[in-house]
Amino acid sequence: MDTSRLLRTTGTVIAAAGLLLSGCAQGTSGSKAAASPAGRDGAAGVAPPAVPEALRPYYVQKLAWRDCGVPGFQCATMKAPLDYAKPGAGQDIDLAVARRAATGPGKRLGSLVVNPGGPGGSGVGYLQAYAGIGYPAPVRARYDMVSIDPRGVARSTPVECLTGPAMDAYTQVDQTPDDAGEKSELVAAFKKFAAACEERSRRVLPHVSTADAARDLDLLRSVLGDEKLTYVGASYGTLLGATYANLFPGRVGRLVLDGAMDPSRPALELNRDQTEGFETAFRSFAKDCAKQPDCPLGRGTPEQQAARLKDFFRKLDAQPVPSGDPARPLGESLATTGAIAALYDESAWPQLREAIRQAMDGDGAGLLGLADSYYEREADGKYANLMYANAAVNCLDQPPAFSGPEAVEAALPSFEKASPVFGAGLAWASLNCAYWPVKATGSAKELTAKGAAPIVVVGTTRDPATPYKWAQALAGQLDSGVLLTYDGDGHTAYGRGSDCIDTAINRYLLDGTPPKDGKKC
Repeated sequence: MDTSRLLRTTGTVIAAAGLLLSGCAQGTSGSKAAASPAGRDGAAGVAPPAVPEALRPYYVQKLAWRDCGVPGFQCATMKAPLDYAKPGAGQDIDLAVARRAATGPGKRLGSLVVNPGGPGGSGVGYLQAYAGIGYPAPVRARYDMVSIDPRGVARSTPVECLTGPAMDAYTQVDQTPDDAGEKSELVAAFKKFAAACEERSRRVLPHVSTADAARDLDLLRSVLGDEKLTYVGASYGTLLGATYANLFPGRVGRLVLDGAMDPSRPALELNRDQTEGFETAFRSFAKDCAKQPDCPLGRGTPEQQAARLKDFFRKLDAQPVPSGDPARPLGESLATTGAIAALYDESAWPQLREAIRQAMDGDGAGLLGLADSYYEREADGKYANLMYANAAVNCLDQPPAFSGPEAVEAALPSFEKASPVFGAGLAWASLNCAYWPVKATGSAKELTAKGAAPIVVVGTTRDPATPYKWAQALAGQLDSGVLLTYDGDGHTAYGRGSDCIDTAINRYLLDGTPPKDGKKC
């Protein structure tokens, strides 16, 4: 299991809520941003003059749109070079794209590309299940809603690793080792996971970085016929969007980056920051729980409730409880993952209270169900490739947080200070990239996107997965960053109930007018 830096939108974790979007730059007219009729109808795109000759065939390819089997949506396959350093070498990959045409009324503004986060979240699945039908009607009226499964994800040359039964075993490995034997078992599990990914996905593993995916976005922009990229990225999708802006600042349209990451933070700091974020979310949950008659953690302070939950997790570590699946009793690892899943969205707090209560009474089915939603495990035991793509991207984007168990042990006090309940497990989960078969090609660095049009960065003050200080940092790094703050709970802000946030972002997407920098809702 790697819960560290698995940045999810609310919609992909538990419910169908969790939205974000982005669009063309301020001062860019709708007619400029709109695709030409040829581009929209699937004619070849037009490559910008600066595109290298070897990449030109990818930029001018024609998408063959077909029925998706989902009413109202069309799908297509886009070709991209496996290795952007060697385009046209006969090593192409297929990327899955989906769209829903602008519904009208009103003049079409172009394509709005959305990304749900992850890394590893399926853009096509997100578009069909939520964004294409659930985004605000005025936005869907004016934009073709579009998404892509990033390279290595879902339908786009997916990274494959463990079989279903092997993944079941992996998710149950003790993530808070108490002795040398348990540490060895955890290290062995990480090594087995990495080896399986190398064996089954050797060809694609070196080429699934965020920078590669950002270059794919520029291909998509071109083949859609748009002069500039209109984009909404949630969670990890903010890193993807910021990377795009840094690579192609002159092609930036109206970008909204909701639940922002800080690209300047090294992996260790990112993981520790996220641990603090889950502690903040847990404290909000605990305060609310104490007011409810069915709170399984009792009354008292959040610190007292945290101690009760941690004690319960210790008991599960020693003696798992039945879950309804004889092969997967609820132990500490699965219970922790289930709790973390519910902390992404405050609307799941009642579900979490009930699941903890049931588990304390000896029925682990509720927390197991939450954990399964987090891992995208189906009832038949098959897993989506979310966790495999997540590790592949994270381990390529930055050097590992830790070099080995000794480094984790040295950092444990700081992680446990950040979160008494979740700190130890999240620290040990951060060890996975130490055994990755492909050396990292990226590193932590500030992204400035100098010369780009205004980019709206959205931060939620008590976001569990992307702490608010990350949004502040990204908005400050971007040359044209505009910070929009939501004082609230949960992961991401757009479309989650704040009229203030939604009005500001809708206005930006539709009129090109960004909110005032520093606006708070």
